[in-house]
Amino acid sequence: MARLEDEAAQNTSALGPLIGLTREDIFGAVAVLLRETASDPARLMRHGQAMGHDMLRIVTGQSELAPDPKDKRFRDPAWQYNPFMRAGMQYYLAVQKGAAKWLDELELDALEKDRARFVSQIVIDSLAPTNTLAGNPTAQKRLIDSGGLSLMKGLKNAYTDMVHNKGLVSQVDKRPFKIGENIATSKGAVVLRTPMMELIHYAPTTDEVYAVPQLTIPPQINKMYINDLSPEKSVVKYQLDSGIQTFVISWKNPSKDQGVWGMADYVRSCRAAMDAASAITGSKTVNVSAGCSGGQTAAVLASQMASEGSAQLGALTLMVCVLHPMQSDSEAGSLISEHGLALARQRASKAGIIKGDDLSRGFAWLRPNDLIWNYVVNNYLMGEDPPAFDVLFWNADATNLSGSLMGDFLTLFETLAFTRKGEVEMAGHKIDLSKVASDLFILGGVTDHITPWKATYRSTRLFGSKDVTYVLSQSGHMQAILNPPGNPKAKYYVQKKPGKLPPTADEWIKGAEEVAGSWWPFWMEWLHARSGAKKAASAGLGDNNHPPLDPAPGQYVMEAC
Repeated sequence: MARLEDEAAQNTSALGPLIGLTREDIFGAVAVLLRETASDPARLMRHGQAMGHDMLRIVTGQSELAPDPKDKRFRDPAWQYNPFMRAGMQYYLAVQKGAAKWLDELELDALEKDRARFVSQIVIDSLAPTNTLAGNPTAQKRLIDSGGLSLMKGLKNAYTDMVHNKGLVSQVDKRPFKIGENIATSKGAVVLRTPMMELIHYAPTTDEVYAVPQLTIPPQINKMYINDLSPEKSVVKYQLDSGIQTFVISWKNPSKDQGVWGMADYVRSCRAAMDAASAITGSKTVNVSAGCSGGQTAAVLASQMASEGSAQLGALTLMVCVLHPMQSDSEAGSLISEHGLALARQRASKAGIIKGDDLSRGFAWLRPNDLIWNYVVNNYLMGEDPPAFDVLFWNADATNLSGSLMGDFLTLFETLAFTRKGEVEMAGHKIDLSKVASDLFILGGVTDHITPWKATYRSTRLFGSKDVTYVLSQSGHMQAILNPPGNPKAKYYVQKKPGKLPPTADEWIKGAEEVAGSWWPFWMEWLHARSGAKKAASAGLGDNNHPPLDPAPGQYVMEAC
């Protein structure tokens, strides 16, 4: 169960260029495969004969095909000692091997070959014998040991998913969690509510606080309480206990009528939140922290403020956020085409919103072994409940995405807007990060498949900031952020010698040192140096113009798709 939690937590859904992935792109990759297959019958015959030879060796017990030692699907001893199970596994491995060799010989350019490999791997993963009761010895043993109860429970789990989870296999047992009771429990209040967002002001936990407040801008497709899960994982609590005056935006879950909300509207909301934080704390500057798509929003915000000559933005922290994307960054990036991006934009505009469930379903099929078949085996074949894990509970609490905002994110991806100084217009100005002079802290995750760390490192070259710090956390996407003190496995990497960062991620890692423990204390020391002097903490929340409305975490976070 712990393995399931860890693997799924490393693959939490996130907004990225894959929002431009369409079924036409996938079908196009399949069509290329079929075309190349038909174009050279002799090659197909040759590979067929090679596979037939492998099959003959399997039947006669002479095959030495064995799974990758890292492949966790074939760890049951039956795969080694039961001749029938062993043969079934080897048939599958022969298909896997044959497909890989066949793809290597196809006369395709690099991009088409990447597309072919990605699509074929999804198909091959779905054919694994471990995905069925007849081909999974561990599930068969559970069936016998439980007297058939595991099968009954598995059927019940499947029925529940069909009826209550919109056909998606459940990744988490949601029953133990309740927002505001054992999730998102830090004390605070909504001090500003607009049709688009709520601003939450959290109650200080120290007698003295730093003068400059911190505003967190969360992603638009996930709810804000990722910043305040259990107390031991809460970024909010850690900031409060460190004397930081903490404000967090909670985005409204848009309905179809609100699909017109675009980047300009979200940036306007961020500025309203900054104005409120300034007014409440009396600080002329506000430090900003943001992650993933919230980081892209914060980058547009910073660019807009710099274009106006505003000095309100203090230090800027960007976590697991890619501003300079490349198709090679992600495994599915090769599937995205110019035509697909145009279709995605048209569909988003017509639909008004992209439903959170659709985003979750599409993301799951991009990593089916981790996000689908693992749970099919656990929930249906083994008859186990999915894990009750707070990060997965948050990940399953999907939100919709405004069609207009999706169009703006596609524009940022398609035009590489953050890399082109003053060429792309958005949010009422021409984006130019070279004008942003704020001190900058950028975080990446070593095993992040969604926003690969080398892609996050490229952001260090985009800003006009003279003071840039890059930290690499030893974990995946959200786990890179939620890496608090006390985790014995935690470690991070920082540059050994202070000074200007090298131009590439490969050069940086050569000069980086490994540090045991959480990166949070390192970040907090960095933030304290940019948060002004200490002063007495306020006795209340908000001010006369921003009175407390509802207790944290507010109303918007409770809304479902």
